[in-house]
Amino acid sequence: MKGLLITFEGTEGSGKSTQISLLANRLREMGRIVRTLREPGGTPIGEEIRHTLKHSQNNQAMSSEAELLLMNASRAQLVREVIRPALAAGEIILCDRFYDSTTAYQGYGRQLDLHMVDLIISAAVGETRPDLTLLLLVTTEMSEQRRLARQSTLPFMRDRMEEADRAFFERVQQGYTEIAQAHPNRVRSLDASGSVDLVRDSIWKCVVPLLEAPPAA
Repeated sequence: MKGLLITFEGTEGSGKSTQISLLANRLREMGRIVRTLREPGGTPIGEEIRHTLKHSQNNQAMSSEAELLLMNASRAQLVREVIRPALAAGEIILCDRFYDSTTAYQGYGRQLDLHMVDLIISAAVGETRPDLTLLLLVTTEMSEQRRLARQSTLPFMRDRMEEADRAFFERVQQGYTEIAQAHPNRVRSLDASGSVDLVRDSIWKCVVPLLEAPPAA
């Protein structure tokens, strides 16, 4: 059975984690082997990089270029250690963020050269590309509200990425818009401002055609 790589994208507070869990459960009920991953992270090396990027108290001086390279170091390890073997075994991978996040956050958000960003991503992933990318969209204002609500109900852990200002997240939103326009066959933009059930149903409609596709020759 053909393996599938489905990636979830969106700004902070778009509900990716909730929807990944719901989709994973539904696919498992159908008898599919499902693996859920997150970026940065997903391997022992990647989780160490994740801590350095997001939570370390010593990362305040990190340059945008260092951030870009660390993101893709974690990604290169994840692709080779986990994603490629799992796809070869016929698993369905649901990944919370993949290389579109780098284009949106480091390319548009940090305003790094997009050609350089693309070259580094290509070195990290090679020919390993998503079969489907689900882009969950909420407004910048809703993203802020959900992020603050989350921080008020969970034990707070510093997240360097969430410390950026509104202008940064507006640029990220614009980046995602342009990514979706450039890759209409892969990226499905979904309104994530509605109820969990509505978003779940929209996602399922995008996933079903992949499950019904004939196996590759």
